[in-house]
Amino acid sequence: MNNEPTDQPFQKRARFSSWLLKGGAEPDPRFTLANERTFLAWIRTSLALLAGGAAVEAFMSGLFAPELRKTLSIVLLTMALLISAGSLFRWLNVERAMRRKAPLPLPLITPLLALGGAGVAAGMITFAAIR
Repeated sequence: MNNEPTDQPFQKRARFSSWLLKGGAEPDPRFTLANERTFLAWIRTSLALLAGGAAVEAFMSGLFAPELRKTLSIVLLTMALLISAGSLFRWLNVERAMRRKAPLPLPLITPLLALGGAGVAAGMITFAAIR
């Protein structure tokens, strides 16, 4: 029996990563890790929005009317879904751009977060002013 290490797992990973990343040169690991940290920050933001949406629906029944509570909850949960999915595509597009030494793509999920957060805040301000 041969006890020499094989490169089969590495070859499988190399095939998968070359398919996923579509070629290019390996970037500086610091940049790849920074891209990963940014991805994880978007995921944390998504999880916070998810928890906020669940909390609004579960614990705000005495404070908000059912229609407003449901609307706020759905907006927060939808933002969580879109930011979570968008962060994957953002990570992938940035990684591909770094490998090709191309300009980094614009962050399309940033306006979503800003506009969605502003919309929820405006709804809460309106509710507080009316109440």
